[in-house]
Amino acid sequence: MLDDYTRANLALWNEWTDIHERSPLYDVEGFKAGRTALHRLEIDELGDVRGRTLLHLQCHFGLDTLSWARLGATVTGVDFSVKAIALARSLADELAIPATFHCTPLDDVERVLEGSFDIVFTSYGAIEWLADLDRWAAVIARYLKPGGTFSMAEIHPLAQMLDEMPGRHDVWFTERYFPTGEPERCRVEGSYADPDAVVEHDVCYGWPHSFAEIINALIGVGLRVEYLHEFPFAVCPFWRWMVREQDGWYYLPGGRRDVPFTYSIKATMPVTRGA
Repeated sequence: MLDDYTRANLALWNEWTDIHERSPLYDVEGFKAGRTALHRLEIDELGDVRGRTLLHLQCHFGLDTLSWARLGATVTGVDFSVKAIALARSLADELAIPATFHCTPLDDVERVLEGSFDIVFTSYGAIEWLADLDRWAAVIARYLKPGGTFSMAEIHPLAQMLDEMPGRHDVWFTERYFPTGEPERCRVEGSYADPDAVVEHDVCYGWPHSFAEIINALIGVGLRVEYLHEFPFAVCPFWRWMVREQDGWYYLPGGRRDVPFTYSIKATMPVTRGA
């Protein structure tokens, strides 16, 4: 049974799905015409996926999942939004891209999904919706084959602490870094993909996670962390005045590269667990 926090978040993500399908940020029509939804960062760091099985956790409506399929992976996506999964399945059918999608909260994924995978993947704004990273890491470990790879690209914890300074194109710290275990209640205005959209469900809940919590959760289930990378750009603008450069990423104006907005982690499951 879903708790009150998750029910509120689910209502918002169901509503956001319709908004995101129409949003230029997601560019569904461009995707249908052959554009990939993945960024060079994810493609370069994960490498060749041809002939490999890939599980995408918290896949939203599946554009990244289907993009991995176009690159040759055998893909499965899971998400808790019934609207998002319905749209993902519709796009897969329309574009004749082989893919499997399951609608399930992450905590219940083992009720609907069996087997194991060469790759487990997640990205951008996923783990902030999860209260328990130990459970998250356990799901990753459950589905990774020995020798398999976990790959993630995410919003930097420091970036989650920032807000814009009133009247200036600059930022300052307004949120805590160390998690307390309690969710942060947020008022929603539009969506990250369409700030002007009108939403009925205007309250959501998120959990900040420190790097120590993230890394230790992965280590705790036996994964071997290969690297942690940090980058001074965002996948979408935190504020309207961020600058999109030719590489497609969003930066602080004035050529600033002094604030991290994105990080990536690669971890592997040892061939012999416990090694």
